[in-house]
Amino acid sequence: MGLFRRKAEPQVDKKQMIKILYTSDLHGSDIVFKKFLNAGLQFKVDAFIIGGDLAGKALFAIVDLGNGRYKLDNQEFGRDGLQKVIDEIRNQGNYYTIVDQKEFEEMQNNKKIVDEKFKQAMSEVVRGWIKIAEEKLKGTNIPIYVNLGNDDPEFLFDVIAESDIMHKAEGEVIRIGDHEMVSYGYVNPTPWHTPREQDEETLYKNLKEIVNKIEDQSKAIYNFHAPPFNTHLDNAPLLDENLKPVVKGGEIVFTHVGSKSVRKIIEEYQPLVGLHGHIHESRGFDKIGRTMVFNPGSEYSEGILHSLYLVLEGDKIKTYMFRNG
Repeated sequence: MGLFRRKAEPQVDKKQMIKILYTSDLHGSDIVFKKFLNAGLQFKVDAFIIGGDLAGKALFAIVDLGNGRYKLDNQEFGRDGLQKVIDEIRNQGNYYTIVDQKEFEEMQNNKKIVDEKFKQAMSEVVRGWIKIAEEKLKGTNIPIYVNLGNDDPEFLFDVIAESDIMHKAEGEVIRIGDHEMVSYGYVNPTPWHTPREQDEETLYKNLKEIVNKIEDQSKAIYNFHAPPFNTHLDNAPLLDENLKPVVKGGEIVFTHVGSKSVRKIIEEYQPLVGLHGHIHESRGFDKIGRTMVFNPGSEYSEGILHSLYLVLEGDKIKTYMFRNG
C-alpha cells in the first residue's frame, strides 16, 4: 500500500490593499470638506487624510446696527439679507463675526481683539466639521487623519483633540493597514511669514528625526505639507519686491518654491509615497527615485474639491487618481 502525503502549500505573503483619499488646503471651506467626505464614502476608503491648511484667510466683521439692521462695509441689509451675506462669506472659506458698533471700533485699534475673534471663528468651523464628520461617517469607523499646515495656528490641534473621529497626525507614526505614515506641516520660508515656517536646516533636522521612527520605509507614507523642491508639485508665480507676479511677454513667470529639505529626505529614505500640498496652483505628480509624490492642488475659494484617490498594496501603488468636483 502506497503512502501519499499532501504537498505543503508555499507560504504566500498576503498583502493588504488600502484605499486612501487625500486632500489639502481647505482653508475654511465647509463645501470642500463635505465634498471630501462624500467622495471618500463613494470610493469606500479605509482612511481620509487632510494634509494641512485648515484655516481660512479672512475675517469679516458684520455690524449689528439694531432694530434688525446690519452693515458690512458700505452695504446695509436686514435680517432677511443676513444669512445670504453669511453664506457668501463662508462659501469662500472666510469667517465672520457679528459685533455692535463699539466692538467694531475697538477691533480697528486692538489687534488682540481681532486675533481672539479669529481664534473663535476658526475653532467653531473645525468643531462644525467634526460634527459633520460624525454624522456622515456614523457606523463606518473610517478615521480622518489631520495635519496642520503653515497657515494654521497650533491651537487647532487642541480642537481636533476634542474629536473621536478626527485624529492629529503630526508627531505620530500612524499605522494604516501595513503602512506607516508620518506627518509634518511646517514649510520652508515664504514671502508671507506664515505661522509655521522653518529654515531649511531646521526643517531637515526635524524631518530626519520624524522619519527615523519608521520601521519599513518601503511601505511608508510621508504626509508633508511642503512639496519637494524642483518637481511638478512646487511651481508658483515668481514675485517681485512688492509681492506681485512677474510678467514677461504677457505671461506670468513661474518658479520652483518647494522645500529642498523635503526633497533631500525623500531622496535619502525613499518612502513609498509622498503626499503634499501648499502650492495651490501646482496640482501634479512626480517621481524621486522610487518614491511617487503628489499634490492635488486647491481651489477652495471656488468650492471645488481637489483630492487624490490612492490604492496601496504592500510596497506598491496599485492605483492613483486625481479627483476634482
